[in-house]
Parts: sequence; structure tokens; C-alpha cells
Amino acid sequence: MIAIAALVAFIVVIIVWNAVVGRNIGEAMTLGFLAICIFAVFVGGTAETSVPAMIRTSITDALTEEIMFAALAFVFVSYALEHTPVLAKLVDLLNSLLGRFRGGHLYTTTVAGAIFGAIAHIGAAITAAVGSITIPWMKKAGVKPEIAATVASGLAGFGVSFPFSGTMFILVGGLVAQGAMESDEIVKPLFFAGLWALAYRLIIAFWIVRKYKIPVVPAAERLPVRTSLTKGWTTVLLAVPIAVPLLISFGPLATVLGEFTGVSSELAPGRELADGTVLDPTPYAMSDVISLLTWIPVLMIVCVLFLGRKSLPKSASGWWKLVQGSAPSFGVIGITIFAAFSASNLLGEMGLATELESLLALLAVPKWLMAIAIGAIIILIAVPLTASATMAAIGPVAVMTMASTGIPVPVAAAAALIFASTEGASPPSGAPIYVAAGIAEVDPGKTFIPLLKYYCVPLLGVGTLIALQILPV
Repeated sequence: MIAIAALVAFIVVIIVWNAVVGRNIGEAMTLGFLAICIFAVFVGGTAETSVPAMIRTSITDALTEEIMFAALAFVFVSYALEHTPVLAKLVDLLNSLLGRFRGGHLYTTTVAGAIFGAIAHIGAAITAAVGSITIPWMKKAGVKPEIAATVASGLAGFGVSFPFSGTMFILVGGLVAQGAMESDEIVKPLFFAGLWALAYRLIIAFWIVRKYKIPVVPAAERLPVRTSLTKGWTTVLLAVPIAVPLLISFGPLATVLGEFTGVSSELAPGRELADGTVLDPTPYAMSDVISLLTWIPVLMIVCVLFLGRKSLPKSASGWWKLVQGSAPSFGVIGITIFAAFSASNLLGEMGLATELESLLALLAVPKWLMAIAIGAIIILIAVPLTASATMAAIGPVAVMTMASTGIPVPVAAAAALIFASTEGASPPSGAPIYVAAGIAEVDPGKTFIPLLKYYCVPLLGVGTLIALQILPV
């Protein structure tokens, strides 16, 4: 059970270095990987592969993962979007449409958080970007400051609830390294899991509106729909970079395109290429030739640069300054994902999957109890750690543990990410809590109970229902 011991050491090092010592997750992940390397020496190599070769292969495989590119590309998308007025226009548009309903402030805040979260994926940034606009607006409408801060803090989870967050890439990288699933299998279940998380937050918004008697947004504080559409209709284009690759990869349109291009034709497989390679006799699908992890971030970068072109730098020096500003985020996320992949690869080489299978065979608990137990563990670990650190530490193990009870791996992965999405609203250490409290000018402690009551505990239920496939994804 040396591989399991290495996994435990990996988790302990991350928690101690990140939560106790207070250093960043990139450093913690690197030290965790080095701890696994020490255990690998005790395992020893095989007749075919030495220990140094195992470590080298783990590192080189991590460097060539497609997910590395996608994760870093979305870091740039998030950073660029924060430096454009696109979000403000989106809030104005949503306010015009939803502000006419009682409590429209909360509905606008929630939907804006979901849209921005699906693009930005950084909890504190989501709360800061949306909250800086909507918290003063909610307070002006008579919403209690602690409730306004609670709702804004609850938005942070959207960064993990939708594809394609760094947390998702960290989790999927570990599962792909174990051969448990393909990288694009998470996209559909996580997208629908994110919609369930949005539906839940809208229900909570409805409850808060009734409980605190929040009024309609005054007509003077919302633009006419025609005006907001004229100024902000282009923000709708943010959906295009996601929708287009999905539509041509899955569904009826993908079927038509596959037949038209010959990709999914029975004639294509089995052909001999110029170099003598014979194509796989199994027919391809469009999803085999179009990489969502490549094209969605590429198209998203193009879209954000187009929408924010008037606010972005016009000179080379300005662009250099913008890129310099994003460098810290690139460094931390890049190192974190690289170390996570390397650790997962090395643990796989050490036989972690086999050891876990033998250990899980000793457990015999119902599927529903396993889902609740895993969810509670993830939520508790996410209190001192970020969602990324939590998934790096126990994500793949948590998913495979749920999968051992018959839950499909992609569904279990989506549920695990919903559990981890509570990190932004987990008192007392969630950074978005203090960001929102600062904007609302309220004691953060006043948000702790509402956050637990409205977000942390209920999202355990949402994630469990997703894992049990009662909420279909």
C-alpha cells in the first residue's frame, strides 16, 4: 500500500503548506509531487522502467497534456475580460430584462454571476467583478448588507460549477492519467450540473426576495430593454465560442457534418495513409476530430478581444503591461496543474489504481451514503483549501470512490466539482466572503450562518442528487 501512503503524504503536504504555513497552492503542489517521488524510490522500478524514468515520463506527459493549454488560455480570457466593460453591459442588459420582477436585483446578480463564472472561473474575481456593480445597487434597494454580501459570495461557486475551470482541468487530468475517462467526457455533465446549480441559486434568490420583502427595481434604475440591447447586445456573443464547437461536435448538426465530410463514414476508417498507417476500423465521430479543449478557449480569446477592443491597449507597450499583469495568475495555475498531472501520472505508475481497488473492495455501503460521505469530506477539506487544491489533493480518489458504487465516472466528477464549488462560500476562510463583505461594508461574520444555510449545506444535497442521477446530467 505504498502508493496509498504516497497519496496520503501528498494530501498532508498540500494542506499543511497551503492552509497552515500559508503559502500558495503552486508551491504546495510542487512539494506534494516531490513527496510522491520519495515514495516512488521505495516502490522501486520495474524490469522495463527505472524510478528516474518513471518520474521523467510523469513530467513529460504532464507537459504535453492538452489540458495545460486550455487552462492557461482561460486564465488569459478571465484577465482580459476584467479589463473591459463587457460585464457592466451584461448586467445592464440583465437588469432591463429581470429588474421588472420583484427582487430583480438578486436575479440579475445571480444570472450575471453564472455567465461571468462560466467564463472567468475564479471565485474571488467573480464576486468582486459582479459584486462591485450589484452589491451597492442591492443595498440601495433596501437589501440588508449581510444578505447582499451573502448572495455575492454565493456566486463564487459558479467558477467551478461550469466548464472549463482550472479546477476542472486539475480533476480531469488526474482521472485521464488513471485511464478512468477521456478529457472531453466531463463537458456535458458539468455543463448541466452548472445549470442545476444555477437553478438552485435562483430558487434561493426567490426565497430571499420573499423573506426580506425586496421590491421591484425602480424604473429609473433600469434602462429600457431597447436601450440596453442596443448598447449590450454584443455580450450575447460570449456564448458563441462555447456553442459552436459543441454544436459541431455533438448532436444532429455534428452527424450531418460528419457524413458530409466523411469523418463518420464507413469509408474513412481502414484507409491506408501515405506513411503506411492504417486508420482505425471503427468509424470516427466529429468529437474525435474537433478538440473542445483547444477550440473553445481559442474562440473565447478571439471573442473577448473583439468585444473589448475599444478598452484594450493600442500599443505594444500597453499589451506588454497587460500580459505582465496576468503573469502571477499564469504562474500559480500553470505550476498547480503541471504538478497535479505529474503527481497523478506518477501515482498511476506506482500502482495506485490497483491498491485503491483492493481497498474499496472492502467497503460495502449504499450508493447514496457514499455520495453524501464523499461530498461532506470534499466540502470540509474545501474550507481551509481552495477548490483547486481540494481537487488536486483528493479529487480523483473521491471520484473513483463514488464510481466504485456504480456511479459513472463523468457524473461522479461533475458531482465532485459541485461539492468543491462551496469553497467560495465556506466560512470562515473563503476569500470571496471577505471580498463581498468589504464591498458591502459589513462584518464578514454576519454572513457565515446565511452562507452555510443557503449555499454550503444545500449544495451538498444538489451534488448528491447529481451523483445519484436524480438530477440528470
